[in-house]
Amino acid sequence: MQKSVDTSIYWFFKLLELLVVVCMVAMVIMVFGNVVLRYGFNSGISVSDEMSRYFFIWLTYIGAMLAMHEGGHLGVDTLIKHLPILGKKVCLFLSEVLMLFCNVLFFMGTFKMHELQVTNVSPVVGISMIWIYGVGYIVSVVMAIINLNVLFRLVTGRITEEELVQVIETEGLADVEKQMQGAKA
Repeated sequence: MQKSVDTSIYWFFKLLELLVVVCMVAMVIMVFGNVVLRYGFNSGISVSDEMSRYFFIWLTYIGAMLAMHEGGHLGVDTLIKHLPILGKKVCLFLSEVLMLFCNVLFFMGTFKMHELQVTNVSPVVGISMIWIYGVGYIVSVVMAIINLNVLFRLVTGRITEEELVQVIETEGLADVEKQMQGAKA
Protein backbone atom coordinates (compact mmCIF):
# COMPACT_ATOMS: atom_id res chain seq x y z
CA MET A 1 0.00 0.00 0.00
CA GLN A 2 2.78 2.44 0.95
CA LYS A 3 4.60 1.74 -2.31
CA SER A 4 1.54 2.61 -4.41
CA VAL A 5 1.06 5.84 -2.41
CA ASP A 6 4.72 6.78 -2.95
CA THR A 7 4.38 6.02 -6.67
CA SER A 8 1.20 8.12 -6.90
CA ILE A 9 2.90 11.03 -5.15
CA TYR A 10 5.91 10.69 -7.44
CA TRP A 11 3.76 10.81 -10.57
CA PHE A 12 1.64 13.67 -9.21
CA PHE A 13 4.72 15.85 -8.80
CA LYS A 14 6.09 14.70 -12.17
CA LEU A 15 2.78 15.88 -13.68
CA LEU A 16 3.23 19.23 -11.93
CA GLU A 17 6.74 19.50 -13.39
CA LEU A 18 5.29 18.79 -16.83
CA LEU A 19 2.67 21.51 -16.31
CA VAL A 20 5.42 23.99 -15.42
CA VAL A 21 7.21 23.15 -18.66
CA VAL A 22 3.99 23.40 -20.68
CA CYS A 23 3.15 26.78 -19.13
CA MET A 24 6.65 28.09 -19.77
CA VAL A 25 6.77 26.90 -23.38
CA ALA A 26 3.28 28.26 -24.07
CA MET A 27 4.26 31.63 -22.57
CA VAL A 28 7.41 31.84 -24.67
CA ILE A 29 5.59 30.90 -27.87
CA MET A 30 2.74 33.34 -27.25
CA VAL A 31 4.89 36.29 -26.22
CA PHE A 32 7.55 35.74 -28.90
CA GLY A 33 4.90 35.14 -31.56
CA ASN A 34 3.09 38.30 -30.57
CA VAL A 35 6.31 40.34 -30.70
CA VAL A 36 7.06 39.02 -34.18
CA LEU A 37 3.52 39.77 -35.33
CA ARG A 38 3.54 43.29 -33.88
CA TYR A 39 6.91 44.37 -35.21
CA GLY A 40 6.94 42.35 -38.42
CA PHE A 41 3.35 42.50 -39.55
CA ASN A 42 1.82 45.37 -37.52
CA SER A 43 -0.76 43.04 -35.98
CA GLY A 44 -0.98 40.76 -32.98
CA ILE A 45 -3.02 38.19 -31.14
CA SER A 46 -4.74 39.86 -28.19
CA VAL A 47 -5.52 36.53 -26.54
CA SER A 48 -1.81 35.75 -26.18
CA ASP A 49 -1.16 38.65 -23.79
CA GLU A 50 -3.91 37.58 -21.43
CA MET A 51 -3.23 33.86 -21.64
CA SER A 52 0.49 34.33 -21.02
CA ARG A 53 -0.38 36.22 -17.80
CA TYR A 54 -2.69 33.40 -16.73
CA PHE A 55 -0.05 30.78 -17.49
CA PHE A 56 2.42 32.81 -15.44
CA ILE A 57 0.03 32.77 -12.46
CA TRP A 58 -0.34 29.00 -12.70
CA LEU A 59 3.39 28.56 -13.27
CA THR A 60 4.16 30.51 -10.11
CA TYR A 61 1.78 28.54 -7.91
CA ILE A 62 2.74 25.16 -9.35
CA GLY A 63 6.40 26.08 -8.88
CA ALA A 64 5.68 26.96 -5.25
CA MET A 65 4.15 23.53 -4.69
CA LEU A 66 7.14 21.83 -6.30
CA ALA A 67 9.59 23.90 -4.27
CA MET A 68 7.79 23.05 -1.05
CA HIS A 69 7.77 19.35 -1.91
CA GLU A 70 11.50 19.40 -2.70
CA GLY A 71 12.38 21.64 0.25
CA GLY A 72 13.66 24.31 -2.10
CA HIS A 73 12.18 27.42 -0.50
CA LEU A 74 14.54 29.99 0.93
CA GLY A 75 15.24 29.89 4.62
CA VAL A 76 17.67 31.00 7.26
CA ASP A 77 19.18 28.27 9.41
CA THR A 78 21.73 30.34 11.32
CA LEU A 79 19.98 29.86 14.67
CA ILE A 80 18.26 26.52 14.02
CA LYS A 81 21.38 24.51 13.21
CA HIS A 82 22.96 25.53 16.53
CA LEU A 83 19.97 24.46 18.66
CA PRO A 84 19.74 21.12 20.44
CA ILE A 85 17.44 18.49 18.94
CA LEU A 86 14.47 19.51 21.09
CA GLY A 87 14.87 23.14 19.99
CA LYS A 88 15.02 22.07 16.35
CA LYS A 89 11.87 19.99 16.80
CA VAL A 90 10.01 22.88 18.46
CA CYS A 91 11.04 25.28 15.69
CA LEU A 92 10.06 22.82 12.96
CA PHE A 93 6.71 22.22 14.68
CA LEU A 94 6.01 25.95 14.96
CA SER A 95 7.09 26.54 11.37
CA GLU A 96 4.86 23.79 9.98
CA VAL A 97 1.87 24.85 12.11
CA LEU A 98 2.24 28.46 10.94
CA MET A 99 2.48 27.37 7.30
CA LEU A 100 -0.54 25.12 7.77
CA PHE A 101 -2.44 28.08 9.23
CA CYS A 102 -1.48 30.21 6.21
CA ASN A 103 -2.67 27.45 3.87
CA VAL A 104 -6.01 27.30 5.69
CA LEU A 105 -6.32 31.08 5.33
CA PHE A 106 -5.42 30.83 1.64
CA PHE A 107 -8.10 28.17 1.09
CA MET A 108 -10.70 30.18 2.99
CA GLY A 109 -9.84 33.32 1.02
CA THR A 110 -10.16 31.48 -2.27
CA PHE A 111 -13.47 30.01 -1.09
CA LYS A 112 -14.82 33.44 -0.09
CA MET A 113 -13.82 34.91 -3.46
CA HIS A 114 -15.16 31.90 -5.40
CA GLU A 115 -18.61 33.31 -6.11
CA LEU A 116 -17.19 36.61 -7.35
CA GLN A 117 -14.59 34.92 -9.55
CA VAL A 118 -17.11 32.52 -11.09
CA THR A 119 -19.20 35.42 -12.35
CA ASN A 120 -16.19 37.57 -13.27
CA VAL A 121 -15.18 37.00 -16.89
CA SER A 122 -11.77 37.79 -18.35
CA PRO A 123 -11.93 40.72 -20.77
CA VAL A 124 -10.33 39.17 -23.86
CA VAL A 125 -10.50 35.38 -23.55
CA GLY A 126 -13.95 35.38 -21.97
CA ILE A 127 -13.39 32.57 -19.48
CA SER A 128 -14.50 32.59 -15.87
CA MET A 129 -11.76 33.93 -13.62
CA ILE A 130 -12.18 30.97 -11.28
CA TRP A 131 -10.08 29.03 -13.82
CA ILE A 132 -7.26 31.43 -13.01
CA TYR A 133 -7.66 32.10 -9.29
CA GLY A 134 -9.10 28.68 -8.44
CA VAL A 135 -5.51 27.46 -8.34
CA GLY A 136 -5.67 28.65 -4.73
CA TYR A 137 -7.74 25.58 -3.87
CA ILE A 138 -5.15 23.21 -5.32
CA VAL A 139 -2.13 24.99 -3.89
CA SER A 140 -3.53 25.36 -0.38
CA VAL A 141 -4.63 21.72 -0.19
CA VAL A 142 -1.40 20.27 -1.60
CA MET A 143 0.79 22.43 0.63
CA ALA A 144 -1.39 21.67 3.67
CA ILE A 145 -0.97 17.95 2.98
CA ILE A 146 2.81 18.44 2.84
CA ASN A 147 2.66 20.35 6.17
CA LEU A 148 0.51 17.64 7.77
CA ASN A 149 2.89 14.94 6.54
CA VAL A 150 5.89 16.70 8.12
CA LEU A 151 3.94 17.28 11.36
CA PHE A 152 2.85 13.62 11.47
CA ARG A 153 6.40 12.41 10.92
CA LEU A 154 7.68 14.84 13.56
CA VAL A 155 5.11 13.85 16.19
CA THR A 156 5.57 10.13 15.56
CA GLY A 157 9.37 10.39 15.64
CA ARG A 158 9.86 9.36 12.01
CA ILE A 159 11.84 12.44 11.03
CA THR A 160 15.63 12.38 10.95
CA GLU A 161 17.86 14.95 12.61
CA GLU A 162 19.01 16.24 9.20
CA GLU A 163 15.38 16.90 8.22
CA LEU A 164 14.84 19.07 11.29
CA VAL A 165 16.72 21.87 9.53
CA GLN A 166 14.52 22.56 6.51
CA VAL A 167 17.08 24.62 4.58
CA ILE A 168 19.02 22.93 1.81
CA GLU A 169 22.54 24.30 1.54
CA THR A 170 24.02 25.11 -1.81
CA GLU A 171 27.19 23.33 -2.82
CA GLY A 172 29.32 26.46 -2.70
CA LEU A 173 28.07 27.48 0.74
CA ALA A 174 28.91 24.09 2.23
CA ASP A 175 32.47 24.35 0.85
CA VAL A 176 32.92 27.85 2.28
CA GLU A 177 31.70 26.73 5.72
CA LYS A 178 34.15 23.80 5.69
CA GLN A 179 36.99 26.14 4.78
CA MET A 180 36.00 28.57 7.54
CA GLN A 181 35.88 25.77 10.11
CA GLY A 182 39.33 24.62 8.96
CA ALA A 183 40.70 28.16 9.29
CA LYS A 184 39.35 28.47 12.86
CA ALA A 185 41.09 25.28 13.95
